[in-house]
Amino acid sequence: MPTTSDYERMLREAALRVTRPRVAVLHAVHEHPHAETESIIGVVREDLQVSHQAVYDVLHALTAAGLVRRIQPPGSLARYEARVGDNHHHVVCRSCGTVADVDCAVGEAPCLTAADDQGFAIDEAEVVYWGLCPGCSAVSSS
Repeated sequence: MPTTSDYERMLREAALRVTRPRVAVLHAVHEHPHAETESIIGVVREDLQVSHQAVYDVLHALTAAGLVRRIQPPGSLARYEARVGDNHHHVVCRSCGTVADVDCAVGEAPCLTAADDQGFAIDEAEVVYWGLCPGCSAVSSS
């Protein structure tokens, strides 16, 4: 897991000013992958007094800088993750909403080739797998 100095370095390398809220939000996203904004706010507020808007602003800045990735499976709130720089996908539990990473379906980005790209220069494909997580599967089986 990255340290505070790692987060500070990441921010500097992304040409972002190092602030306590930015370090705290980056740490929260690394510690809690696929967390919704409200969960991130709760984690950050354990150590720092910060407004909702400040956390939203930091998440926007970190996403724009490529330090975090915003995902939003259909029917779900936006979630944030620190796994950036690859074209991985996600699996979502239909029952409890748990989200987990799934490596690329084929290998090289964009992982899937469109039958008709309509003239677009496609550089990414997003795949969401749906099903029941192991915990929910066990409950539904009993």
